[in-house]
Amino acid sequence: MIGAGQAGLSAAYFLRRTGLEFVVLDANPGPGGAWRHRWPTLRLGTVHGIHDLPGLALPHADPERPASEVVADYFGGYEREFDLPVLRPVAVRAVREAEGGLLVETDSGVWLTRAVINATGTWDKPFWPHYPGRFAGRQLHTANYRGPEEFKRQRVIVVGGGTSAVQALIEIAAVAAETTWVTRRPPVFHEGPFTAEFGRAVVAKVDAAVRAGRVPDSVVSVTGLGLTPEVIAAREQGILDRQPMFDHLVGDGAVWADGHVVRADAILWATGFRHSLDHLAPLNLRGPGGGIVVDGTQVVADPRVHLVGYGPSASTIGATRAGRAAAMALKRLLNEPVKA
Repeated sequence: MIGAGQAGLSAAYFLRRTGLEFVVLDANPGPGGAWRHRWPTLRLGTVHGIHDLPGLALPHADPERPASEVVADYFGGYEREFDLPVLRPVAVRAVREAEGGLLVETDSGVWLTRAVINATGTWDKPFWPHYPGRFAGRQLHTANYRGPEEFKRQRVIVVGGGTSAVQALIEIAAVAAETTWVTRRPPVFHEGPFTAEFGRAVVAKVDAAVRAGRVPDSVVSVTGLGLTPEVIAAREQGILDRQPMFDHLVGDGAVWADGHVVRADAILWATGFRHSLDHLAPLNLRGPGGGIVVDGTQVVADPRVHLVGYGPSASTIGATRAGRAAAMALKRLLNEPVKA
């Protein structure tokens, strides 16, 4: 297995129950998956929710603690509780065909395996859109965002319509001289609770995309933005008064198609991530449109490869279901008896 985030640990838990021999290769220096990289000012009480891993609930923690610390502690304890064979830091470079199975090439050696569960997520592939012009100020992606203090008394443009953009924007607005929120499409705020029925409809929409071989949108992008108390307050204060995308950049800001200019000292690109799948390129799994046709978690072009944390399982709840499905499918494929 490749990756020890939410999806990877869920799959490892169920693999342990099947009795299959496996190892988890994780590129991070410690537990926590992508959560360990979240900015320190993102507190546990302000995240939308961290779903429990199978078999062990998230312990109660101070909501003021950084979410990165809480989740790293939780994931580390989970690995120990179930004696999961996680090796780190091990960065996978490529997965190739080999006599007798698949060859997993890493910076720490090679492994020969009969099957691969890929749970590498998206964190190490931040997406930077290109806009013409040259901006002389600072530009950074949310992957490198460490908190609002570095933007004190600055004019900041935040680009992006997702949850991370909104969370960072609200933080920055409290210390910045001025903030401007820019998105490609008008943001959609989800009124009311995220019910199980709504969740199933969202997952079904993303699932249809991956079954058709399209590059999937994230589950979060389909759900819309939750109206938390913080978001409601920010809307009332005018912090979330969104502008459409600018046309081009200039040295001291951005210019819109109608000619109006917003001066800025910094631009934060909260423009999301792409799935980290480059190491699977030697297997030629992608279709003409760039996506990978997936049935559940199984890659249709190669049943030995399963993707968890991809498409409909790219959420904390979906990751658990996907981990179980992948483990059971590989058990059937490899024709091993299940332990009682």
